[in-house]
Amino acid sequence: GLMPIRGHSGVQGGAEMGAYSTAFPGGVTVSAESARELSEQWGFNVPANSGLTAPEMVLAAEHDQLDVLFLDGSNFVEIMPDPVRVEAALARVPLRVHQDIVLTSQMFIDGDDVILLPAATRYEQEGGGTSTTTERRIAFSPEIVSPPGEARSEWRIFSDIAMRMNPSLTPHFDWADNQTLRAEIARIVPMYAGIENLSKVHDEVQYGGRHLCADGNFPMPDARARFTSLNVAPPLLSEGAFFLSTRRGKQFNSMIFNEVDPLTGATRDAVYIDHRDAAALGVSEGDALRLTSSVGSMLSTAKLVNLPSRSLQVHWPEGNVLIEAGLNQDASRIPDYNAIVTIEKVSS
Repeated sequence: GLMPIRGHSGVQGGAEMGAYSTAFPGGVTVSAESARELSEQWGFNVPANSGLTAPEMVLAAEHDQLDVLFLDGSNFVEIMPDPVRVEAALARVPLRVHQDIVLTSQMFIDGDDVILLPAATRYEQEGGGTSTTTERRIAFSPEIVSPPGEARSEWRIFSDIAMRMNPSLTPHFDWADNQTLRAEIARIVPMYAGIENLSKVHDEVQYGGRHLCADGNFPMPDARARFTSLNVAPPLLSEGAFFLSTRRGKQFNSMIFNEVDPLTGATRDAVYIDHRDAAALGVSEGDALRLTSSVGSMLSTAKLVNLPSRSLQVHWPEGNVLIEAGLNQDASRIPDYNAIVTIEKVSS
């Protein structure tokens, strides 16, 4: 889109450090050539194959193709479609390692061996840290409180694991402190130049300047921006069926565990339905409804709003029980968080 917004604070910088399956630091696509260049910079062999996306990890676990699953943050049970299937898949992995700042439901799934590694938050990590905003601003946050208990800076956990698994990598991962690590980021990711100078409150740098391509020159062969117009056909719906989507941009409960959305006043189990559709079905505000898809059902409370006819919205992750696993978009390799559902009024 014209203005893609990341879902959570920290995702932008994490992705630009290569913390996803198809890219190296700087967002460089994984390939034999990019792996060779990174190997030369780091001084050890970097694999040239892409990793697994989250849906692919679940599928591999389901087919007993994973010996170890290391989960840094996140919660597959709540973010992935068909949570019952996800729980069953994770239970099959011989060794699961969960690294996080809070306890999550996936940590309590039975398994042969489950290890919990407590991590420090960004505000607790030794020497402070940085986060990158949607507008590409890399901002420094000082250490405001020491980590509680056994919690450690996440980068130290990763570096220690790398060095213990392969002691020959020790010279490459034995960073003295956060400042040393930031200097390494500046060396490997050119667009992050300046991060090595951030060390105190209000220090920041915005790569690319305030506006990208402000001079009208775009990183294309002819220096012109490319826009593509698509005519998207509406979904084919049978009689009585509705197209349901999970609320992404306005979802409120992935880390904020409130029962009511302060923005809309809707409860966590709300289903947003158009006024006209509600009238046709004899549905009033607050009515109990059962939504049923091809894989599951969900008890919901009607929230009357203005929407395109025969479309519904539910909050995430509550609505994941309605989403079919395995329907991944080919290019992005992410699930299709939509479903075709029917509505049934539930008598009180």
